[in-house]
Amino acid sequence: MLPIYICEDDAAVLLALEEFLRKLILIEEYDMEIALCSGHPEEIIQAVKKRPVRGIYFLDVELKGESMDGFALGQQIRKLDARGFLVYVTAFRNLAFETFRYHLEALDYIVKDEGLLREDALPMYEGIRRSLGVITERMRREKGEEREVFTVKVMDVVKHIPVDEIMFFETTGRTHRIELHGRQDRIDFIGSMQSLEEELGSRFLRVHRSYLVNMEQILELDLKHREIRMKNGEKCLFSRNVKAKLLERV
Repeated sequence: MLPIYICEDDAAVLLALEEFLRKLILIEEYDMEIALCSGHPEEIIQAVKKRPVRGIYFLDVELKGESMDGFALGQQIRKLDARGFLVYVTAFRNLAFETFRYHLEALDYIVKDEGLLREDALPMYEGIRRSLGVITERMRREKGEEREVFTVKVMDVVKHIPVDEIMFFETTGRTHRIELHGRQDRIDFIGSMQSLEEELGSRFLRVHRSYLVNMEQILELDLKHREIRMKNGEKCLFSRNVKAKLLERV
């Protein structure tokens, strides 16, 4: 059962979110439960430490009078629960990019408005409903499908990295050295771009002589600067001659 944590400094909003989530879990029969509702980020962190399982986190951005904001809390949660689902619920409309700057991999960014305390506040509550639906579907797929992994040897250690967690591969400037950029870490290993292209197939595209990119992890293209922004916030370059291929597949 997935635990749900809510961190919101407005008591009325916190109660409204909790009540709506409880009703939604009951109606949809989701395999989830409310683990903790709090306005204090430290309480959330301590609760996650005591229950080290994958969770769902609904976080406000601005936490008045607290030692950290929602983004800093998200970073702490990521250290404890790397595969958890972060959903930001905030009154600020222009902070969505911050989740990428902090490398938080937020599932969703929902803007709350004055109608938050009414259940007919459709955009707000539909956003929450959508998030739980996406999480449920993702969990169902993960249980039903064996994840494809990329195996690499680093020194005397063999590592298995899920392919869907790889952003891109980059040449390092050193002969036969490749750097794997994952969701949250990097791995340097001996290899070649040509062999990687052959091994990984069409899911990856050689967008530049220095980059082999996971097409499923592309967030957006900056055509002016010929940059690719990945879902974890990292960037890499693409060449002019692959622009058409990128636009066809993104």
